[in-house]
Amino acid sequence: MAKNLDISVLLDFYGDMLTEKQREVVQFYYNEDLSLAEIAEHSAITRQGVRDSIKRAESQLLDYEEKLGLYSRFVKIRDGLERIIKTAGDLNAYLSQNSEAAEKVQEIISIANDLNDEE
Repeated sequence: MAKNLDISVLLDFYGDMLTEKQREVVQFYYNEDLSLAEIAEHSAITRQGVRDSIKRAESQLLDYEEKLGLYSRFVKIRDGLERIIKTAGDLNAYLSQNSEAAEKVQEIISIANDLNDEE
């Protein structure tokens, strides 16, 4: 079974919306890299049951992202903050002669860095 590594990220965003058993099986498979047989033994279900549970959970996670878009919004905000920080830094270099403007740019950079660190 080929692994879609995006599922691991989606599990962070939407894992609480899965059943406890599905979340556990997907966690074992994607984050702990256990085989289907190892998960089946640990969970006391068949290997086919593990595979079915993973496939169902993957489908649900992808569906949640399609409908809610939390991960894509997160990426968009993170990328935007990085662009703000870079642009403000570039602007700060141009404004070095005007200390009040440079202070305002530094404040923008600080705010964006704080938001970026909260990820």
